[in-house]
Amino acid sequence: MMNYSRNELLVADAAINQLRNAIYHLARFMIKNGIDDLNARLQRMGRNIAKTYIKYWTPAEIIDINNIKDVIITLYKKVLKSSVSVDLKENDRLLVINDLDCALCKYEYDDVKVAGCEILLGFISEFINLVNTNSKNRIVLMIEPIKIQESKAFGNKSCIQIFKYKIEEKR
Repeated sequence: MMNYSRNELLVADAAINQLRNAIYHLARFMIKNGIDDLNARLQRMGRNIAKTYIKYWTPAEIIDINNIKDVIITLYKKVLKSSVSVDLKENDRLLVINDLDCALCKYEYDDVKVAGCEILLGFISEFINLVNTNSKNRIVLMIEPIKIQESKAFGNKSCIQIFKYKIEEKR
């Protein structure tokens, strides 16, 4: 068994496969032991990963409505080696991320009805909120996870993650 440093994990392809496998083994274990808030727990895991990841990489500038798509595309490419499309629905203040090759939901599982990309709901929102909370700007964009609309783990063709965004003034 190899032990990776956190910096090595940023460039290790095998780590994503190991993470995906671990997610579903963990989900099976939790189901077997009567734990029913899998989605919330996976999102919390993602938030915790973001708190560590931000120590190793942050965008050069604050994340705002003008660059949010680019930041999200970069995060998916750097963290998951995945290409995504990001749709900004300004009327509803929603961010819709479509991932045709989600690294965390590569396969459909009959025995587990949870999407591995629940982790990404927590990770993406926490990462962006941490970057903006730590910025010197008074007006910041904050996002919150809404839901996994579709997942390859459920047999869909892609994973679609939905976030709500708001622009607020820091106190």
